[in-house]
Amino acid sequence: MQNNKEKVVKAKLARNTFIFLLGFLGLGAIGGGIVLIISPKGELIGIPLSEFKNIPFNSYLIPGIILFSVLGLAPLLLTGALLKKPESKLAEQFNVFNDMHWSWTYSIYIAFTLIGWIYIEVIFLQSSVHWLQTFYMFYAIVMIIVALLPQVRNMYKK
Repeated sequence: MQNNKEKVVKAKLARNTFIFLLGFLGLGAIGGGIVLIISPKGELIGIPLSEFKNIPFNSYLIPGIILFSVLGLAPLLLTGALLKKPESKLAEQFNVFNDMHWSWTYSIYIAFTLIGWIYIEVIFLQSSVHWLQTFYMFYAIVMIIVALLPQVRNMYKK
């Protein structure tokens, strides 16, 4: 049987893993978003816009801004919220898990947003799936699994 000290250490390790996963996603998306914003025709990523079928944009600028803000800035801000657990009446209004702190819930939203982002990319590419898309799809699944660990959930219960 584990003593309390071991349980606390395991809980903090699980929480820190969760925060690391979120932070890594945020940093990567900020980098990717910046590349798309400064190279809206796709020169820096080596994928011309013509590779995508029926894409609703004529450049990578809008997807770059979305990537930068939604999957970049938001996860980085959430890492701070997960550490400090601030109160927010506005954030609570969109928290579907009433027994959990809003920052935990929004982290789940980010993981599902990443899944949606990758899915949309694959639909518009239609020719092949890049290894990075597979990596980030599994990455989102790992984020959800870690968030659902009892040790992590218990740290964010109200």
